[in-house]
Amino acid sequence: MNTKVVVAILSLFLISATLTEGVSLARMGSELRCQCTRTHSGLIPPQNIQGVKLTQSGPHCKNVEIIATLKDGREVCLDPTAKWVKIIIKALLSKAQANNGSQL
Repeated sequence: MNTKVVVAILSLFLISATLTEGVSLARMGSELRCQCTRTHSGLIPPQNIQGVKLTQSGPHCKNVEIIATLKDGREVCLDPTAKWVKIIIKALLSKAQANNGSQL
């Protein structure tokens, strides 16, 4: 095989591998950081909340993050130290434990 052809094929392979890894690293970099830059501590009526996602602190972020999805589709980062947020999280955890216990 011609040396120039081999060099061209290897070059294309290296470029392809570099681009693929670059995309993977960029995606991983966006997942390994805090999602909440600001938190909302004002009361949001529970009937306006569709769902809540709780993310524990870890290597991706030093903060506990609580993200509420509102019924209008917006996502709001809640202040985990706010009293009303603690009450809602406690109620959700109790409800989840009750549902898991009834399935046993």
